[in-house]
Amino acid sequence: MATRTTGMKRLRLLPLIAATYFMVSGGPYGLEDIIGMAGYGRAFLLLLLIPIFWSLPTSLMVGELASAMPCEGGFYHWVRQAMGPFWGFQEAWLSLAASVFDMAIYPTTFVLYLSHVAPNLTAGYRGLLLKLVIVTISALWNLRGAAAVGSGSQRMMVISLSPFVVLIGLAVWHSLHHGVAVAAGGPPAQMDIAGAVLVAMWNYMGWDNASTIAQEVENPQKAYPRAMLSSALVVMCVYTLPLAAVWLAGIPAERFSTGAWVDAAMLLGGPVLAMAVVLAGSLDGLGTFNALTLSLTRLPYAMAEDGLLPKLLARRWSNGVPWVSVIACSVAWALALGFTFERLISIDLVLYGAALLLEFVALILLRIRAPQMHRPFRVPGGMIGAITVGLGPAALIAYALWAARDERIAGMPALVFAALIGAAGPLVYLIARRRTA
Repeated sequence: MATRTTGMKRLRLLPLIAATYFMVSGGPYGLEDIIGMAGYGRAFLLLLLIPIFWSLPTSLMVGELASAMPCEGGFYHWVRQAMGPFWGFQEAWLSLAASVFDMAIYPTTFVLYLSHVAPNLTAGYRGLLLKLVIVTISALWNLRGAAAVGSGSQRMMVISLSPFVVLIGLAVWHSLHHGVAVAAGGPPAQMDIAGAVLVAMWNYMGWDNASTIAQEVENPQKAYPRAMLSSALVVMCVYTLPLAAVWLAGIPAERFSTGAWVDAAMLLGGPVLAMAVVLAGSLDGLGTFNALTLSLTRLPYAMAEDGLLPKLLARRWSNGVPWVSVIACSVAWALALGFTFERLISIDLVLYGAALLLEFVALILLRIRAPQMHRPFRVPGGMIGAITVGLGPAALIAYALWAARDERIAGMPALVFAALIGAAGPLVYLIARRRTA
């Protein structure tokens, strides 16, 4: 298990909530496709129901395991403790593989937003350079330590949500003076409920990411359950309130696709608000990438501490930052910047879903094998509750597999591509074990 570093400045509750918020959401950016695919009513219903069956169960599971085992590497150690080093390695492998595709989404979204007001800046190689700038800034910021990322997340959260507060106010004002225009926001001509569900699941996933920095959090046994539940409520409000506002304003649903918040801001508040949404979108992409860099770079560090990866990755500075892991992961994420948004989501959900299911299995097995383990927070309902809490996420993951069956990447079905990546995990584990034998 990773050793605790003394002398570092640790994350407190509010910065942890802000960092978790960015690890999961970062704001309403990314919701536009749900509106465009399903229409306002169905999109609003999805954003209310999916957290009940996806976010809340995951938050409860993370709350129990993170408070019981607040160690660096988080979910990797949970699965390793419950099921042994092989499955612990598979958990980390799936999570890191998913991160290669997930982390490319946020710089991509930033470029899409910027293209709405400055297409010349994002054309051709300039778009790729902008994405690389996001990766570089996040790497440098993370080298300053977890506390710096957490405090920065707080500030970026406030700033990035400010334009949406104005947008909501203008939408309400518009509906009061011109009448509620919900009927104008009817269903889109081409409905894609399955696609909307996948995007909604992606927008609500990542609650376990904050667990990997437990040794860099102040009083993690109490902080994690509070942070998980608080963040879940914040994210739901951040998603549903702007959607309800533009629905009331009567903006047609078919006008919404990735980046359409800029167009909505232009309609309701003019170019100044539109530019503010673009700038907030840039902060959202940076904040999310930055917070996830904090989380995911602790996985190679923890695996190196256990001898499953080269010891070089376990090197830390005095502020607790595993600097080699930060640099190595940033380079890997930069190499995946060329994938498209839709393909990224499909692959990401498959790999992340498999890792998440292992965590729910670990929750049950640890209840059986370590009943005396100190658990400051427990999933309610005893063993039945521990089993039941994973059923909703499992059902949604199964649906996601079915819904993504027609997606293709690299000349093959996206599911086959993701399965090959997952199947490589046991082979990589054998190589790692032989290297350290």
